[in-house]
Amino acid sequence: MLRYFIEVAYKGSRYSGFQIQQNANSIQAEIEKAFKIFFREEIVLTSSSRTDAGVHALSNYFHFDAISLPPREILDNVTYNLNSILPDDIVVKRIYEVVPNAHSRFNALSRSYKYVVYQSKDPFAADRAYYYPYKLDIDNLQLAANVLMEYKDFASFSKKNTQVKTFNCTILKSEWSLQDNLTVYNVEANRFLRGMVRGLVGTMLKVGTGKISIGEFRDIIESKDCTKADFSVPPFGLFLLNVRYQI
Repeated sequence: MLRYFIEVAYKGSRYSGFQIQQNANSIQAEIEKAFKIFFREEIVLTSSSRTDAGVHALSNYFHFDAISLPPREILDNVTYNLNSILPDDIVVKRIYEVVPNAHSRFNALSRSYKYVVYQSKDPFAADRAYYYPYKLDIDNLQLAANVLMEYKDFASFSKKNTQVKTFNCTILKSEWSLQDNLTVYNVEANRFLRGMVRGLVGTMLKVGTGKISIGEFRDIIESKDCTKADFSVPPFGLFLLNVRYQI
């Protein structure tokens, strides 16, 4: 039995999330459907992580096991054929063989996200960024982003009814930047909690507009109370950029 990783990218607007779920279409469901059409057999995929409904990804992963696939030199042709079957908003970027015990979720060293905000009306950004027409202080946003690096427990930024053993995360990068007419937050961590990036962004935007101070932002983190954070930013401004492996 051989194990393979699949790298995919997608625009999440039409989907209820990354992982397969009952009574709703997902990225995984579409890719498994394409696999069944092409290989004429059921192939079950294991996902690297979840993304919520409407969230996009420039790079995300599945793994699967198969008795045999075409040799490495023609896997590119398999990728081409799968992409011919898949909807236009999902692409398989590559398929490659890995060691038998490699796991797309548990072997991930870190994940990177960005959240995109725009403040001047732009029809070309409407479904890939959050329109937030308020004055933002980029220096205060960055101060808040720096504060996050000092903490490990992010219970305040995890949505309710999340079944995890710990709320501890190690944030490796936390940075706001101005890119053309966009305000972009980039964050990398060893793991993320459910709704965490949107909770971070929504709460930091309050710092950026002066609704709360840096001291109050610290209080929210230290309260470990998710009702104090702001999860209201929409999903379509969020992109999974990369899942990092060393396998």
